Amino acid sequence: MQPENTTSVTVRATTIEDVPLIMKLVKALAEFEGLSDHVLATEESLKEGMFGKDKYAEAIVAEIDGKAVGFIVFFHNYSTFVGRPGLYIEDIFVYPEYRGKGVGKKLMAHCGKIAKERNCGRLEWSVLDWNPARKFYEHMGGEHQKEWLLYRLDEKGIKELAERK
Repeated sequence: MQPENTTSVTVRATTIEDVPLIMKLVKALAEFEGLSDHVLATEESLKEGMFGKDKYAEAIVAEIDGKAVGFIVFFHNYSTFVGRPGLYIEDIFVYPEYRGKGVGKKLMAHCGKIAKERNCGRLEWSVLDWNPARKFYEHMGGEHQKEWLLYRLDEKGIKELAERK
């Protein structure tokens, strides 16, 4: 049996003042995934998307001793089959040196509380097939949806689709 972790992790909603922090965490996640060249977001676009007139996403941050060590970005979707909203986790990231200290568990639990409070029927996320965090997600009760495949259009694809007759 492993000793209980005594690190004190706090989780909080972000504010507009946290935009530079969110940007830093997004870049750290992209670096971890080897996708730094895919980051097109700017502080301004994050500010608009998370705190502007139309809020498209929300973020929560985990801290240890007042230092940000991880975050989750999430947004609502809707299931016609369930007939209720769902919560989709777009990003979850914990700095490598803080993994194993309960940070991810706190972030996921907080997201679960939000989903419950908002009467969500599902909490979903995607993970890269090589990511060792898959074991963590399964430990948290997540189930790999083998029958569903993720499809995506990028900005160019959206433009081409919109221009079809």
